[in-house]
Amino acid sequence: MSRLVIVADANPDRADRIREACAVRGFATRAVATGADALESCVAEGPEVLVTVGPLALIEAAKLVEILRTNPRTRRVRFVFLSDPEHAPPADWGAVQLPLDADPDEVGERVSALMERSTELDAMLQETREEVEGRLAQIPLADLLQLFHLNRRSGSFELRRRTADGRSERGRIYLHEGDVVQAVTGPVDGEKALFRLLTWSDGSFAFRAETVSLPPRITTTTRALLMEGMRQLDDLRRLRAELPSLDAHVALRVRSGQLPSVVHPLTQEVLLLLELYSHVGELVDHASYPDYQVLRTLQTLVQRGVVELRAGAPVPAPDSGLFRASQIQRLRDWLGIHPGSPRDGKLLVASASLQATRDFLRLLRCVPGLVPHPRMGEGLAAHSLGPIARVRLEDDLGIELVHVPISASYAPLWQLAGYGALGTLLLMDGPVADGVTSLRPFGAALRSLPRSRLLHVLLLRAEQSGLAEEVRHHVEQEEETTLFLLPLDGRRDPLELLRSAFSRLLP
Repeated sequence: MSRLVIVADANPDRADRIREACAVRGFATRAVATGADALESCVAEGPEVLVTVGPLALIEAAKLVEILRTNPRTRRVRFVFLSDPEHAPPADWGAVQLPLDADPDEVGERVSALMERSTELDAMLQETREEVEGRLAQIPLADLLQLFHLNRRSGSFELRRRTADGRSERGRIYLHEGDVVQAVTGPVDGEKALFRLLTWSDGSFAFRAETVSLPPRITTTTRALLMEGMRQLDDLRRLRAELPSLDAHVALRVRSGQLPSVVHPLTQEVLLLLELYSHVGELVDHASYPDYQVLRTLQTLVQRGVVELRAGAPVPAPDSGLFRASQIQRLRDWLGIHPGSPRDGKLLVASASLQATRDFLRLLRCVPGLVPHPRMGEGLAAHSLGPIARVRLEDDLGIELVHVPISASYAPLWQLAGYGALGTLLLMDGPVADGVTSLRPFGAALRSLPRSRLLHVLLLRAEQSGLAEEVRHHVEQEEETTLFLLPLDGRRDPLELLRSAFSRLLP
C-alpha cells in the first residue's frame, strides 16, 4: 500500500499541484480544505506526512500539530508547513518550513526526504538488538531522540565526532522511559549539554538499552526540549557570522565601576565570568545558560561597547603593580595628598569564615609591594581586629588592609573601622546565600557611612566550579550585592584577578 500524504489547503488548484508532485514520487495523496478536515483525516487514515499551506480555517496549523502529537495514532506524523514568515507556526520536531509560494516540486522533494528518513527510523526501531549504531549525517539527533521518546525506550546514547581541527569530542545522553534525564559533553551537562549536542550535524551515535537510575538532571519535557533546541539551532545557523567566535578573546572595555548595578541575570553572569575567563570558549563552557544565549549576550555587549573581542592573545596589563599610574593618581586626589606627604588608603577585609581569610591572604602574596603584618600568618584568628598587610604603591603611598571580625560583639566598632575607608572586601568560600546571610549585618552597618563601597568576593575551589547557577540566583535575590569570583585553582593569574577586584573599590 502506498504511503499517504495529506495536503491541507483552502486553495484547491494549489493543493492539486502539490498532490501531483507527491503522487509522481509514488505516494498516495488526499486533499482537504480546513484544519478540522485535516484532523479528521489524520485520525482516520494515519498519514505519514501532513502538508499545510497558509492559514487554515477552524483549526490552525500550530494547534493541529499539538493535537496530533498527543494522539498515539498520529503522534509520528511528519509536517511540511508552507506559510509567510510572519505566520509560520512554531518549529517542531520533524517539521519542514517552506515559503508560501514554494514550487510544488520542491514540496514533493521535501516530502520524499521525510519519507526516506521515516523508513530509516522504522528499520532502527524494529531492531531486536540491545545496541543500535549509526551516523548523525544520516539520522539527525533530534529525530533519534523523538523516536526513542515516542517508543518509551530506556538507555543511553554515546556520541562521538572529530572537529575541523582534529580534536575528538564525546557526548552522552540518558533516557528513562523515553524522557531525556541527563546529557553530558565536555565540561557541561544538563540542558546546556543537550542543546550543544543537538548542533552536531556529523559524527557517530551508539544507543545501548539499559536501566537508567541516575537522578534526573533534566526535568523539562522532551518535546519542549527538542523544540527549544531546534529553535536555538535555527537562530545559531542564521546568525553564525555575527556571533563571537569561540576562539576569540574577550575583555571589558569599561571600568568595572561603570557597569550598571541592575542587569538581566544572564548579563550579570556573563560579566561575572569575565572576571575569570578571557577566552570566549571558556566563558561559554562555564556559563550556566545555553551556548547560543551566552553568545547573543556577548554580541550585545560588544555592540554596546561594554566588551571587546580580540583575535589574538589577550593584551597583558600595562603595569606590573596592583594599579596603573592613572589609578594611583586618582587615589592621591581622593586622599587629598601630594608627593612627599605620606598617607595610606584603608581597605577593610571581613570574612564569612576564617579559611576564606587565609586563602585570600595566600593569594595576596603575589602582589608586588606587599608587606605582611605578623598576624597575617596561620596565627590569624577570626576575632583578630587590626591591620594584616600593607601594599606599597609608591614610596609615599600605599593601601593598608584591616581585618574586621563580623562577630556581633564587635558591632560597636564596625562603623568606626569603616570611617574613611576606600571600601570593604566581604570574603566568602561556601554557598553564596549562607555567606551573604552571615555578612549582612556587617554590610548593613557600613552602608550607612558616606561613600560606602562593598565587594562580595567568592573564593572558588576546583570542586566548586558549578556555583554559577547559585551566583545567578543570589544576584536575583540580593539586588544591592556586587559579586566577584576569585578562583583558587590557578586557572588565571591571581595578580590579574586581584587587580580587577581592587580596582572596583578605587574612587
